[in-house]
Amino acid sequence: MADRLAAWPDNAPGTWFVDRGCIDCGVCREVAPETFGDAPDHAFVIQQPVEPGRAARAAVACPVGSIGGETAAIREATLAFPDR
Repeated sequence: MADRLAAWPDNAPGTWFVDRGCIDCGVCREVAPETFGDAPDHAFVIQQPVEPGRAARAAVACPVGSIGGETAAIREATLAFPDR
C-alpha cells in the first residue's frame, strides 16, 4: 500500500501520488500515460486524473504498490482485472 508520507515531491498536487517505493518499472505509464510521468529513477503523477479509472488500474497493476489515490476507485479496479 502506498505511503503518502513517502510520496515523491514531484507529484502533481492532489489525491493521486507515487511513493518512494517505486522501482520505475513503467507499468503505470503504460496503463495511464496521461497521469504518470517518468523521472530519472521513478514514476510520478504529472496530472491528477479527471476520471480515476485508468489511474486506479495502474495502481492495481503496480508490482510494488507505490501508487496511492482514491480508495474506492482502486477497490473497483481490482474487480475489473484482468483487463485486455
